[in-house]
Amino acid sequence: MQEVTLYTDGACSGNPGPGGYGTVLIFGKHRSELSAGYKRTTNNRMEILAAIAGLDALNRPCRVKVFSDSRYLVDSMNGNWPLKWKARAWKKVGGGRVENVDLWERMLSLSNVHDLCFEWVKGHAGNIENECCDVLATSALASGNLSPDTGYEEAERNKKAQMELFTDQT
Repeated sequence: MQEVTLYTDGACSGNPGPGGYGTVLIFGKHRSELSAGYKRTTNNRMEILAAIAGLDALNRPCRVKVFSDSRYLVDSMNGNWPLKWKARAWKKVGGGRVENVDLWERMLSLSNVHDLCFEWVKGHAGNIENECCDVLATSALASGNLSPDTGYEEAERNKKAQMELFTDQT
């Protein structure tokens, strides 16, 4: 398996608000940067989506070391939380629905293709590639060329429908 290093970062102006992600892929002497911006999303969604975008860009199974300043992403993947959540029908241990199910399902699918290792890096602490990802993410959200985050929008519609149903029942 080929070895790839993946740096990721997500950003959001407001939470929720406009967001973006930045990704740097390094394979040998090759380096690639990816980014995209979204109209309304959350910081956690952008952190996960950054990793997904980098992994999606790989055209064959690889051994990938993923560096992120998101404890949410790194701790979730290192703790196998998405597998545990899925086994409980995407319910948290204490009750309630897990957020970002659409992205966690994509991440689980990619983890079946690639050999993944997640490592946390301190954000805004001088790591050149992490800083580059931050610039990519913030530039993407500020670009004005923003796509809808359909997963976020659908989750918001579902929450609203559940609240209306609850209100009607009381």
